[in-house]
Amino acid sequence: MSDAAHAPSTVHSPLPSLPALPAPSAQAERLIELGVQEAAGLSAAEVRAFAKAAEGDAGSAGVLLAVHPDRAPASALAPRLRHDGRPGFVVADMADVDLFAPLDGVPLPDAPLYLLTGLDRGDDMADWSPNEALPALTARHRTPLLLTEGIHWVLQQPQVLERNHCFMTIGSRLRKAGGALDARTPALWISNGTGRDGRDRRNAPKVGWCWAGNRHTWLGFASATGRRLPAA
Repeated sequence: MSDAAHAPSTVHSPLPSLPALPAPSAQAERLIELGVQEAAGLSAAEVRAFAKAAEGDAGSAGVLLAVHPDRAPASALAPRLRHDGRPGFVVADMADVDLFAPLDGVPLPDAPLYLLTGLDRGDDMADWSPNEALPALTARHRTPLLLTEGIHWVLQQPQVLERNHCFMTIGSRLRKAGGALDARTPALWISNGTGRDGRDRRNAPKVGWCWAGNRHTWLGFASATGRRLPAA
């Protein structure tokens, strides 16, 4: 029997709706303020021009502006996160974070910048495992977020990451030398400042991982309806 057949039947209380994303031009300015364009080898003018093109697109409402992970990897983005005045970090046992690549079936636009549509934090899937959530998202015609995309979302909307309602980004996985998937699945949550995180990192935004077969009541599964470039 498939993992999807074991998906939890728990009904979770509805959560307040998340606020609308800023306009692409405001998102561009946020990335420039954080120096993301420098990490990606882009100019501020290029980012602004892309945002302007996106705003000229009739379907631009609610889109997230993302930098291709080949240009701005998770290790470069995570320290730019902030929560409670503390910078983001990658857990110590994920030194290979930038090797987590898009799953087969999660194609990216061939461009340094692109747009994500129809974001959802996946709160209704809290207490599902990644192995259970992926086929369910596919059945819903949704695509799981990459780790870098999840970080971009929190960079633009820090409030999307809150205690007891954080999320996994299972579109990014690491393949072993033989081709099998590493069992770790990346996620974003808020550190409790315990263990190797250290007390100074309590309440800091954290890039970590969970086993693909494990469930967590406080982790949803972030997804989107698609990725695209602005209409020509």
